[in-house]
Amino acid sequence: MTDTQKKVAVLTGGGGILGRAIVTALTKDGFAVAVVDRDGDLASGAAALADPAGSAKPYTCDITDRAAVEALKVQIEADIGPATALLCNAATKSDNFFEPFESFPLDDWNFVMGVNLTAPMICAQVFAPDMAKRGGCSIVNTLSIYGIAAPDQRIYEGALYEGRAINTPAIYSASKAGLWGLTTYLASYYGAQGLRVNAVTPGGVFSGQNDTFVGRYSARTMLDRMAEPHEIANAVAYLVSDKASYITGQNLVVDGGLTAW
Repeated sequence: MTDTQKKVAVLTGGGGILGRAIVTALTKDGFAVAVVDRDGDLASGAAALADPAGSAKPYTCDITDRAAVEALKVQIEADIGPATALLCNAATKSDNFFEPFESFPLDDWNFVMGVNLTAPMICAQVFAPDMAKRGGCSIVNTLSIYGIAAPDQRIYEGALYEGRAINTPAIYSASKAGLWGLTTYLASYYGAQGLRVNAVTPGGVFSGQNDTFVGRYSARTMLDRMAEPHEIANAVAYLVSDKASYITGQNLVVDGGLTAW
């Protein structure tokens, strides 16, 4: 990135738990962040968390719609400038997200895959070519430990999130594993042009799980606890910074040691 190039980050899923923390972390580093979410209220709430060192502006967009993403790019460039960082952080659940594998509906599978994997591909198609031409830019995709390792089904016995039984369905693992494959492909595809493409893999982030789940999950980690949102956001901020200028095609796993046992 040149000294005069404005730091502009496009953040999908910006209204979520991790998205809000990423907004704060990047604006502390002087970024202007386009906070993109399909829920405009969530995007606005996250943008309000911007640090005074930077700025944030909310945008509502269905990122599974290429025409909508193309229009989003035009609007962001008019409002705050061309993207120097693309952060594909959006992920979703479906109406039947916690159905057993054997009866998981195909429509739900396709819907989640569309948001978790196809949408990052669309965003890269739209934003990456110009980013590669400008140089000094970066893409970071948000994965999951369950995209690189199988979930331990035992920790979900009696597990609740805000009073509802939870598990990790196959679609989540498959979509996040696919996103890691897309990450390495794009790193190779754009590497010679200087566009860096990496991933951050969060471990479990505490956000309202019951004590049963928190205790079992924490016992699986070397640090004996779940992550806080800012700990994931700091990893994203590092990968888009000049401190990571020779890092591409990598997956920064932030899981308290869970996958290293």
